[in-house]
Amino acid sequence: MSQMASQNIRGRQGTLEIVDVTDTWVKPVPDLDPVSATYFRAAHDGTLLIQRCPSCGATQHYPRHVCRTCAAIPEWEAAGGRGTIYTFTVVRQAGMRGFDADAPYVIALIDLDEGPRMMGNVTDCPVDEVHIGQRVQAYQLRIADGIGLPQWRPGATSD
Repeated sequence: MSQMASQNIRGRQGTLEIVDVTDTWVKPVPDLDPVSATYFRAAHDGTLLIQRCPSCGATQHYPRHVCRTCAAIPEWEAAGGRGTIYTFTVVRQAGMRGFDADAPYVIALIDLDEGPRMMGNVTDCPVDEVHIGQRVQAYQLRIADGIGLPQWRPGATSD
């Protein structure tokens, strides 16, 4: 089930690193609905999607049926996978199965270069080195058949 939805998606797809953890993933897996399925399936194939409104040009994340600015039907667009940490928190005690082994870990709000802000984990660096304004690069965890999950690590450059 690795095919991306047949909807039109603008931009370069499948350009992000994929780390396959399907055999070891013990955390919850997202329940897909008609809107989120396109997003998570694209992540499985190495693409970070956002939505852009063809009417007003607004970008948005998380995926929605309508533009949150003008209520038009948004289109999918492949994002470059680069962003800047807007804010973050360090989780030192996780209360759900599967997350305790990762503690301490960072959950951050990332301002994508394309505009929208999204939440994600920052990995591959000590939690004490994460800071507001840090440039990060997305990669995708392949967590289940047809489902990927964006993650972030330091190192993105500004073009």
